[in-house]
Amino acid sequence: MNLLDFEKPIAELESKLEDMKHLADGSDASVKAAIQALEKKIQNLKKETFENLTGWQRVQLSRHPDRPYTLDYIYAITSDFNELYGDRTVGDDKAMIGGLGSIDGQTFMIIGQQKGRNTKQRQMRNFGMANPEGYRKALRLMKMAEKFNKPIITFIDTPGAFPGLEAEERGQGEAIARNLKEMFMLKVPVICIIIGEGASGGALGIAIGDRVLMLENTWYSVISPESCSSILWRSWDYKEQAAEMLKLTAKDMLSNKLIDGIIKEPVGGAHIDVNWMAKEVKRVILENFKALNKLSAQERIDQRIEKFCAMGVVKE
Repeated sequence: MNLLDFEKPIAELESKLEDMKHLADGSDASVKAAIQALEKKIQNLKKETFENLTGWQRVQLSRHPDRPYTLDYIYAITSDFNELYGDRTVGDDKAMIGGLGSIDGQTFMIIGQQKGRNTKQRQMRNFGMANPEGYRKALRLMKMAEKFNKPIITFIDTPGAFPGLEAEERGQGEAIARNLKEMFMLKVPVICIIIGEGASGGALGIAIGDRVLMLENTWYSVISPESCSSILWRSWDYKEQAAEMLKLTAKDMLSNKLIDGIIKEPVGGAHIDVNWMAKEVKRVILENFKALNKLSAQERIDQRIEKFCAMGVVKE
């Protein structure tokens, strides 16, 4: 079991509860009362802990090794996902996946960054950090969806676009910039969901949509707390302060009108009940698609542009 530091007091109480249940005599009323009291204490501690997480603690939850990734959601919410490959220029970037899948009879083009569960997968997926060909593949699939009038869903979960020399040589910045430009003008509904980490242009490259949503325990920022700390203090030791200063949580993003909504997670994080989390994501997708599908293509484009152009504007 992968426990984060702030989860350890809860785990200790749960372990104590299991011991009490194992050793308890079912006929002893006092023991039953003690077990019930401990269960209530654990429930209250969980609620208090997860309702008052710091920015850094939410960053930790977003990186939890058991947290569901893009393919987990895709296989849970679609009935017939068919993955599509390649950017038709360089190759197939395994960090960026995409394809067609049906959700309750409606076909969507689904695109997202994919991390790995073990060392071999992480190397293959490049830790969810896409190269330029990944962003070009994503754009190719988006334009295909537009051609065949299929709505688009993107799942964002990346520590950033790959910063290697070879990525820069192949035009990393240009590939992301082109995605931003083209996504504004897509004629089909676009729903973007941050399911884990949303770092910098690597996240933004597939996050221009009619609806941009965040799961409760995710983050979205121009820079990671560690990198921010290393720039401001020349050390990673101040990452917790940096996380608070960056205002990168879902609540911060919503209050600053940088996203359109928050998708609630189970107490403890999305990995606690993956099936429930997938059903909630599916519900939100269909709900938003229904609303967006009532608008004309030009209305969606106009609203999309207006929304992003209003970000950062201050009226005195």
